[in-house]
Amino acid sequence: MRLSGTALRVTIFIGENDIWHHKPVYSEIVHRAHKAGLAGASVFRGIEGYGASSLIHTTRLLSLSEDLPVAVVIVDDEERIRAFLPQLDELVSEGLVILDDCEVIRYVGRTRADT
Repeated sequence: MRLSGTALRVTIFIGENDIWHHKPVYSEIVHRAHKAGLAGASVFRGIEGYGASSLIHTTRLLSLSEDLPVAVVIVDDEERIRAFLPQLDELVSEGLVILDDCEVIRYVGRTRADT
């Protein structure tokens, strides 16, 4: 799949310990994005942050928090991203979902011979 030009980026900010049917929410989002045929999804683990609860979560040694912030980023054309949004309504009970217009400069996957 090749993607270039204008696109839409959805970023989902959730907690590392958020669970959906005994599975991490971030993992469920990635698997559903894959099944939906979206261009790609990446999960980024934060080292410190807070959200609507105002509790600061951090990796610092003396902190008791282990529920670190996680961001799932997905980029594809607008129509495909918007079609995927109802799945996020189902999965994200606490968190933040944002949409950004973006421009894809280069997106090229490996060919089978490269692997």
